[in-house]
Order: sequence, then C-alpha cells, then structure tokens
Amino acid sequence: MFGPIKPVRRFYHRVFNKDRDLVRALAGIIGSTPDNVRLYKLALTHTSFARQTVGNNKHDTNERLEFLGDAVLGAVVAEVLFRKFPYEDEGFLTEIRSRIVNRESLNHIALKIGLNLLVKVEPGINRHKSVNGNALEALVGAIYLDKGYNMTRQFILGKLIKPHVDLHQLVNTTANFKSKLIEWAQSQNMEIRFENIKKKQQGNTTEFTTEVYIGDKPVATGVGLSKKKADQAAAEKSLEILKIA
Repeated sequence: MFGPIKPVRRFYHRVFNKDRDLVRALAGIIGSTPDNVRLYKLALTHTSFARQTVGNNKHDTNERLEFLGDAVLGAVVAEVLFRKFPYEDEGFLTEIRSRIVNRESLNHIALKIGLNLLVKVEPGINRHKSVNGNALEALVGAIYLDKGYNMTRQFILGKLIKPHVDLHQLVNTTANFKSKLIEWAQSQNMEIRFENIKKKQQGNTTEFTTEVYIGDKPVATGVGLSKKKADQAAAEKSLEILKIA
C-alpha cells in the first residue's frame, strides 16, 4: 500500500538538493539568495536545451529575459557613464556603453563570474561566444523581476562593472575596428567597402549610417555622429557577425 512513497521521496530529495545547489551557486554570483528560483532557471536555459525537452514551448528559454536584461543593463551603464563623464557628448557615451555591453565583453564577464558553469545548453552544441553573454543579460532580467531595480543596479555595479570593467583603460584605448576588419579582409583576399547610406539631421545633430559590404554582400550597418564613428560602429558589428576575435 505504501510502496511508492520511498521512490517519490527520493525524487523530491534529488530535486530539492539540485535546487539547493543552484541557489547556493547563484547566491555566490549575485550576492543575495534568490527568491523566485524558477526565474533563474529560465535565465540559464538556452534555446537548444529547451528544444530537446518534450512539452516545452518557445517561452521556456532565456530569450525573453535576455531582452529585458539587455534594457536594464543598458540603462544602468548609461546612468553610470552619464554621471562619470559630465562633459562628454552623446557619441562618446554611446561608444563606451556599447563597448561595455557588447557580446564579447559580456561573454568575458560571464566566464569571470562562473555563469558558464550553470547555463543549460544541448550537449555537444558549440558554445559560441554569445551563449554565456546572452545568459548574463537574462540573469540581469531575472534579478530585476525577482529583486527590483535597486538590487539589480547594485549587482551590475558591484559584481559586473567595478570588478571586471576597466573604464580608464576602455576610454584611453580606442579600438580601431575598421582597420582590424580591413586587415582581415585582405588576409582572406576579399574585397571590402564602406558605404555611407544615410545622413539624418536631428536639430543641431547630424547622424550618419554606414553599411559594410564584403564583395557584393552587405554584412552590417552602423550609426554614428560622424562618418568616422559610423564606419567604426559598422566595422565592430561586422567583426561580431563574422566572429572575428
């Protein structure tokens, strides 16, 4: 009559221990104990892993939390830069923010805090550089929903930016993405060109848009407050798309 109870207990014991281990690991990363564990499980579930589980739907992945986390992360970083550099223009602030929150940077930070050890990905899948960075954005989204904006801001500043982003070096080291892309194209014997496709006037500000072509194929577009900045933005996006480190 009472035969099935022990297996059921063992099952719940395993699940409980698994959750307890996850909560402990997350507490070490975010600096406080998660309340809604389900949110964090979702943040750590890559699309490839969800696809292999029968019954899962398209929302059982971290993509929606990634969208939310991207916005919160961008807002916090924008506020930090706005306060730290009161005399710099919008173009400067935008460039530095993009260099802090781009996929390469976020992936680097995700590895530093050990988030890659918790991300669920389909076995055997190639963990390209965006998987861990995307999970970090999703984690920010989960913290925001679980703990609110102030706690999320503390996490971003105290656990991500201050320990892992050297603002001084970032500001004083201007990465020449265009030169890097041109050098790569030459090494591959490919023809590359930068085309100014749009110029938009907004009040006293002129916004430029550049598109990068390799051969006849468009690769990426970039926007900036000068042709040079638009070229650099387009080149940086091209490097990300082409997965050139």
